Amino acid sequence: MSITAKELAKKLNLSEAAVSMALRNKQGVSTETRKRVMEAADKYGYDFTKTKRDQKQTGLISFIMYKRQGAVVGETPFFSELSEGIVTACSEFEYKLHISYIHKDDDVEEMINDINYSESGGVILLGTEMQPEDLLPFANMRKPLVLLDVYSDFIGYDCVLINNVQGAFIATNYLIARTKKQPGYLRSSYNISNFNERADGFYKSIRLHGMSVSKSIVHKITPSVEGAFADMMELLEQGEELAPCYFADNDYIAIGAINALQKKGIRIPEDIAIIGFDNIPMASYLEPSLTTINVPKKYMGETAVKRLVEIMNSRVHLPVKIEVSTTLKKRRSV
Repeated sequence: MSITAKELAKKLNLSEAAVSMALRNKQGVSTETRKRVMEAADKYGYDFTKTKRDQKQTGLISFIMYKRQGAVVGETPFFSELSEGIVTACSEFEYKLHISYIHKDDDVEEMINDINYSESGGVILLGTEMQPEDLLPFANMRKPLVLLDVYSDFIGYDCVLINNVQGAFIATNYLIARTKKQPGYLRSSYNISNFNERADGFYKSIRLHGMSVSKSIVHKITPSVEGAFADMMELLEQGEELAPCYFADNDYIAIGAINALQKKGIRIPEDIAIIGFDNIPMASYLEPSLTTINVPKKYMGETAVKRLVEIMNSRVHLPVKIEVSTTLKKRRSV
């Protein structure tokens, strides 16, 4: 019996999306990853006839990732799970998938024009890092378009988003309930819409509990494990006042901060409790394991494809904004 793509992914410790893209010779994975997948497929007897059958699909969907700062979008667990959902849904609806990147320094209007005249039936745009002005050129997109992880009041396109306000609100409420103290905020130093919305949820909870917003200790932190560690170490060495508990804009910030605090002998959660956001795989392996907000990333990708297919097959189109709810993942850091 031949091995499946899912089984290959487990053997190689890769996402199903990455394995699928490598087997289909699609963009989105590195040359080294593609080589590993193909060698393993030959070794374990993967049935390439299935891949060839899949490639007979006639419809085409373009998945574009917009890169502005380069620290959020890329080969991260968040991106991999989103992509896995997109790949799964495209296969279900029998569409081929073309993956490409647009950087803020590229000639975006020319690239949009190329897509307008391409065989693509529709576009999913991952805009995690996008600012409102970055979205304006996409008003010239003639293809059906679904924005993923970004929203704009300026162009009337469908959006699939995380309910960031809800997630941060839930997280902060939980911190207050568990610690009976006013939480601090490990806020991302990168200004993107997701983090701004999480700030709204954090402060909404602070106000609900009758606490003064101005009394919440806020540290601006780089949203990566290494950057957060360095920033928190600097704060500790400067003797900055610390909060008894913190909400962090994402898990990378939370993990980097925890590593720095522990290096200075501060116990988690006995001395300081911390909660993150996103529920990346690393969060469950941390010591102590990280309490966080779970984002159904694969479901978001699937939802974006389903909505795009609806638009492509409909004569009447009224744009909708879809916010996907989050849930609290209780672990040991709180």
